[in-house]
Amino acid sequence: MPATDYQGSFLGRISIRRNQVMAMEGGHDQEVEDLEIFQRHVGDRFADLLASPTEDGNEVLLSIAWLRKLADMFLCCEAEFKALLMMGSDPSQISKPPLDRLIPEFLERVVKSLDICNAVSLGIESVRNFQKLAEIAVSALQQRPIGDGQVRRAKKALNSLITAMMVEDKDHSNGKSTERSWSFGRRSAASNKERAFGQFRSLSWNMAKGWSAAKQIHAMSSNLTAPRGGESSGLAMPFFIMSNVFVFVMWALVAAIPCQERNGLATHFPLPRQLSWAQPMIGLQEKIVEEWKKKEKKGSPGLLFEMQRLEKLGQSLIEFADSFQFPAEAESLQELKVQVEELADICRKMEEDLVPLQQQIREVFHRIVRSRAEVLDIYDQATKLSTPNV
Repeated sequence: MPATDYQGSFLGRISIRRNQVMAMEGGHDQEVEDLEIFQRHVGDRFADLLASPTEDGNEVLLSIAWLRKLADMFLCCEAEFKALLMMGSDPSQISKPPLDRLIPEFLERVVKSLDICNAVSLGIESVRNFQKLAEIAVSALQQRPIGDGQVRRAKKALNSLITAMMVEDKDHSNGKSTERSWSFGRRSAASNKERAFGQFRSLSWNMAKGWSAAKQIHAMSSNLTAPRGGESSGLAMPFFIMSNVFVFVMWALVAAIPCQERNGLATHFPLPRQLSWAQPMIGLQEKIVEEWKKKEKKGSPGLLFEMQRLEKLGQSLIEFADSFQFPAEAESLQELKVQVEELADICRKMEEDLVPLQQQIREVFHRIVRSRAEVLDIYDQATKLSTPNV
């Protein structure tokens, strides 16, 4: 079910269940049941992500399709969390420990998530430009008969692609500013010329100087302690669960998409191994960390599956171009055809899915903004009710 449909059905459930809870003496039992359902749903959704198919499928780990699925999963979890909060928001409890501490900490994580959404959306712009360079190479290498001119044109585009990835990795890893030669929907004549000759650095806008994706993630994952005793059956648990969902989703997005300054993120952040809903999340974390450490040794702007394929095919085709002699042998042309077709297929998938992914990230951003306002409103009202009149 799409996230928007899921949210609509869940909000409808709120009104019905709220009336039911008010009419029942066992309201607490109902809250416990709702919490158990929420935990089960979170675990099931992450288990579905963990069960993504291999490279032959369409949702391989950290592919564009997988990230779109991740974004949908987040929106569903967020809708259900908000429903649970609205149903169980007892002002007398929200203004008392541990919620009087957990809610402000949660809101801080939310703000940091907004920054990460912006950084990821901008990083997707870089990926789209990697795609454009690959398309230039595909266009040149699909020409028949193929001659020196086509091979030189393809090699120039592929060298620019590999160089751009290396620059993106270096600048984003070290937190250095890059040139602003790309703006949303507009390109200057100078940037067109640079692109044609492959003489450009990063094509993404930048976050503020000194902004660090790694610091944001580390700050979000700090002070995450599982509720104990009676707290584990109250609203403290949904806040803890959703905080972990926030941290994981933002961390996975930063792992996949080029973002400014990511040093130190190829490590495990603490997840509650004793809780069943966290097990598939831990499994995903271990897989991503393994991939990150492998790519970190070689240097890479991100773990996005399609980017890794672009890089590998680009390097292979550059080797072909270096050894090309006209007329090419039939065996060499057949090998070239296979690689170019794979590169073209990746470009098509990127063309179809990168913009929708970017739109989903923006939807996540706006949903977070609305949810923050709603949680803040509930918290403020509870605080006012608990403050004695002077």
